[in-house]
Amino acid sequence: MTQMMTYEVNADGLVGPTHAYGGLSAGNLASQTNKGEVSNPRAAVKQGLQKMKRLMDWGVPQCVLPPHERPYIGFLRGLGFGGSDAQVWERAWQSAPQVAWAASSASAMWAANAATIAPSVDTGDGKLHASAANLLTMLHRSLEGPQTTRALQALMPGDRFAVHAPLHAHADFADEGAANHVRLCADHGTPGVHLFVYGRDHKAWDGQNPARQTLASCHALATRHQLDPERVVIAQQSRMAIEAGAFHNDVVCVGTRETLFYHEQAFENPEQTLAALRKAADGLFEPQFVAVSAQDLSLEDAVKSYLFNSQLLSLPGRDGLTLLAPTETQETPTAYAVCQALVAGNGPIRHVEYVDVRQSMRNGGGPACLRLRVVMTADELAAINPKMRLDDDLIATLGDWADRHYREALTAYDLRDPSLITETREALDALTQILGLGSGFYPFQR
Repeated sequence: MTQMMTYEVNADGLVGPTHAYGGLSAGNLASQTNKGEVSNPRAAVKQGLQKMKRLMDWGVPQCVLPPHERPYIGFLRGLGFGGSDAQVWERAWQSAPQVAWAASSASAMWAANAATIAPSVDTGDGKLHASAANLLTMLHRSLEGPQTTRALQALMPGDRFAVHAPLHAHADFADEGAANHVRLCADHGTPGVHLFVYGRDHKAWDGQNPARQTLASCHALATRHQLDPERVVIAQQSRMAIEAGAFHNDVVCVGTRETLFYHEQAFENPEQTLAALRKAADGLFEPQFVAVSAQDLSLEDAVKSYLFNSQLLSLPGRDGLTLLAPTETQETPTAYAVCQALVAGNGPIRHVEYVDVRQSMRNGGGPACLRLRVVMTADELAAINPKMRLDDDLIATLGDWADRHYREALTAYDLRDPSLITETREALDALTQILGLGSGFYPFQR
């Protein structure tokens, strides 16, 4: 039987106009360290677009996910703040600044947290499944689920796709999306193995940094997506990694095709995890494990450099895999040495390239945070919203859009400016037309 052409599509989040450094993410060392510094939203969105174009030019189908409405005045009204939109914004900053910060966060830019994906080749009903993440652990991120669901429905309309709302909003089902999920396979179009990684089970967590993903959410997603239980592995992230600042598993682990690239201290029970992956892959493919030792790269340097928050790519016309790493990896001597050894060796990772996403990195998000990987057949790719698929014309249009609507600098004081409400709504109104999102896509438009 002829195998249908299948692609690993990247859906990247567009950085929003309110991109700022609020230090909102507990356990995220970059977010905490850069709190209060001046951001550049225009540079941030353009860095993201440049990364997208790079992948597009390499032959990777590339889509964009729109930013969310921020400041989110509707959220504040639901908490009892009244008056005009400007008055609501002013009163929130006066009496509940942390809530106002949450209502202004552009964190939806990190599309790896948008959802968890199961391609149609792996699901019981033969549909591509996508579950928006509830992101319950952090207030600012817990606001994203409903709008993310609408964005995924806009990207993937029709009955080929099953787009699910977030899991039940309870702490036991806290879900951080694909940042804690890896799919391994022989080829993107063949059945694969799904690795879900959790930080905590039903027991109380007593760590200094929050363990965001739960065991129950991993089981629920595997069940909802109709995955074969024999092809699912659920592993625990190491407590040591979480306490070192690996707030998501993708800070210490990344994988694609047959290859899992990870820090040796990524998992609580590494030998058990690898054995389970080999068993789950039996008859499908032979997993290739590329481990980096703590001797070669400390957890501290892994988190600092974001080596594992790189994109691991199988590119057309290239022998072996390509690692697209942030420039911080290149600038961290131990991480750079690991990359040099990868390229010089005989392993599956043969190429390492670097990309500047510093605006995102200073809030704790590398290249892999900015994208959601969606394995699609050719027919599924043809069925997505074509206006959300990147090409050179759309890149140019979005660059012009950012020049018109985004500020070059934004401080905490600037966020209080009520004119930001009008500015961001004008930007999102225009984007709605550019991406063909339909009427009433954003709450303020309804």
